[in-house]
Formats: sequence, structure tokens, C-alpha cells
Amino acid sequence: MTGDPAPEDERPAGTPEAAVNVRIEGLRGLPRTHRRAELRRLAAAARRLIEHLVSTTASDEQLTAAADQLDQVAGLFESLPRGSTYLGFSEAANAGSSMRDHLDGQQDLADEAVDEVADDVVDAVVEPAEGESVVEALTRASPEFFAVFDHSPFIGLANPLSPPVELSQQGDRVVGRVTFGSAYEGPPGCVHGGYVAAVFDELLGAAQSVAGTAGMTAHLGVDYRRPTPLRRPLVLEGWLESTEGRKTWASGVLRLDEPGPEGEVVLAEARALFISFDPERFRELLAARDERGEGSDGP
Repeated sequence: MTGDPAPEDERPAGTPEAAVNVRIEGLRGLPRTHRRAELRRLAAAARRLIEHLVSTTASDEQLTAAADQLDQVAGLFESLPRGSTYLGFSEAANAGSSMRDHLDGQQDLADEAVDEVADDVVDAVVEPAEGESVVEALTRASPEFFAVFDHSPFIGLANPLSPPVELSQQGDRVVGRVTFGSAYEGPPGCVHGGYVAAVFDELLGAAQSVAGTAGMTAHLGVDYRRPTPLRRPLVLEGWLESTEGRKTWASGVLRLDEPGPEGEVVLAEARALFISFDPERFRELLAARDERGEGSDGP
């Protein structure tokens, strides 16, 4: 495996041209509402808390006082209504630029509260305005349609578990920038290998969607070249390798943002296989999630 994607004029056979990445552009285009700003502020505060909590040397008395305050905040949220406030799901691999099958499945599942929005979204994809991209059509139909990505465990600014990773699209590549805090520690001073694998899954899931497909991870292989340091700016690059029927392959590299004395410092490389999902199976997963009741006290 190499750290360089194939130039556009030297793509392997079966590799499509780059498409607009719905996940990246959709998240970027979310309206800057007061609610979104406060959700992101809450998540950022929680990340700050987690960073200090896992490495604190506070006294017993200070820990008790802090725990009492957090108990009060947790109690407040436990007394408030719960439930999904967005349509959809936050998995990167399912955010291809061709989403008609997914949207049809969502429409089947939509209850009375979201049925009208789902109809509008499907219509927007089937009949986009002249010169309008998929992202623009979906956003026009429902400005909050991509709110789901704000809750992603890796790129979501409204998710306190997210590092977060900042994704961008540069030609046919997806580039991610991230700094892992203390909560992600495995070996002393280094990122746990499981998080390295997971961030590759997120990156390559976004990279494979450049093909305009929507697939689930079937296999992910990671080569760990050297330990990944905590609290250091990192850069990830992912690119589409090829497609064949329902199969899509993507590769990526993780490196330090700043070169070392001897040049680029590669920390890990990965390659993944994605299989386009069965819309019926995906409807079952969404239905099961809703049946469990995101707003209930169940597991």
C-alpha cells in the first residue's frame, strides 16, 4: 500500500470520477440556528470536561464537589424529553451522493410528523432544479435533513464523544484533520489502536461515497506503522480505488500534520471493502432503532 492516491488520469479500471460528497457538503451547509449552536457548545464543554476528567489530579473534596454539580446537570437532562430530533442516521459509509434508495426507505418508515418532509426530499432528488446538486436539492427540501451528521461519533460537533474530525473534499480525495485528546489513550501518550481503526472506517466510508454509492463496511485492514501520538495535529487522506458491481474499495493514510526531520511521518495505512446495502435490510435496521425507542428508558 502507498500513501499516494492515483492521479485522476491514471485511475484503475472501474474507478468512477469524483462526485460531490453528500456527507461533507451537507454538514457544511447546515443552517446556523441557535439550537445547533447551543448543542455544539454543550458538546464542546463535555469534551473539555472529558479531557480534564481522565487526567485530573484534583483532591477528593474537589472531585466530590464536581460530581455533585454534574449529577445535577445529568438529572436536568434526565427530566427532559428524549428522542431523535433528526431524520436519518450518522454513518459515513451510507452518505453517498446517490441516495434515492435510502430516501425511499426513509419515506416508508416516516411517521406522520416527518411524512411530508420525506415526500418533499424524495421529490427533490427525483426532480432537482436545473443546475442543482443533490446536496442543494436535499437542503432546499429540508434544511435540517443533514443534521444527522452533526451527531456523528467522529465528525459531529454536537456529539461529545467526537474528537471531532474535520473532513473536506479535495478533488477525488477526502482529507481529515483531527487531534485526539487524553480520553483516546491506549499505549502511554498514544492513541488506542481501536480508535485509529475507527477513524479510518469513518474516513474511507466518506471516501467511497465519492463514487456516488452507499455501502457498508465489509472488511477493514489497518497497517500500524508507528504509534499515533495524543494531542498532536494529524492528517488523514482517503481515496477511492475501484468499484465492481456492489463492491467498492478505498484506501487511506494517517500521518502527522507537520513533517519530521526526515520528511513525512506516516503513522498508519488502511484499505477497506464496502458492499452497497440492501434498502430493505436498511429499513429493518431503522425500524428496529425506532422500535427500541430513542426517547424511552430502554437499552
